[in-house]
Amino acid sequence: MREELLRIMPEFELIEDSKIKEKTINVWIEAMKKSGWTFDDLHQMPFTLLIERTSVNIIEHTRAVTRCAMEIAEVFAKEYDEKIRVNRDYLLAGALLHDVGKLFEYEKVKGKFVKSEEGKLHRHPISGAAFASQHGLPQEVIHIIVSHSKEGDGARNTVEAVIVNHADFVNFEALEI
Repeated sequence: MREELLRIMPEFELIEDSKIKEKTINVWIEAMKKSGWTFDDLHQMPFTLLIERTSVNIIEHTRAVTRCAMEIAEVFAKEYDEKIRVNRDYLLAGALLHDVGKLFEYEKVKGKFVKSEEGKLHRHPISGAAFASQHGLPQEVIHIIVSHSKEGDGARNTVEAVIVNHADFVNFEALEI
């Protein structure tokens, strides 16, 4: 399972801190196990239920957000030098996990992805942050997950959280057009 996850989301390998990397990978693996999703399911799972018939799946979206976030961090490093410091490992882990809660928020009914009962109670930033917290990730990573969407409006207190929030929204809004 681990090998397949790393194959379809090679960005995990960019995390330098081995503990954060392993915990980030394990959150995805354990979320898949707990929710019962397979890799085939993930390739079919829409990244959002808000855009009808989107062709972008959760894997593609997660990778795109992660890569956009990394590009922003690289531009900051080149243009602002030490004026803006980005913890690259927190940024990567947060971006890779920002939508992991969708594995709990969605269910498949008669071949269609819909909100699960759990998803009707609390959206993916909350369930994803809670699940990642159980796996011992740093609070800075949990903050990125919980504040990446509208739940975090006004509560983005780290540069990494701001970057992932904007990377996520630019991807969503570009696909919504």
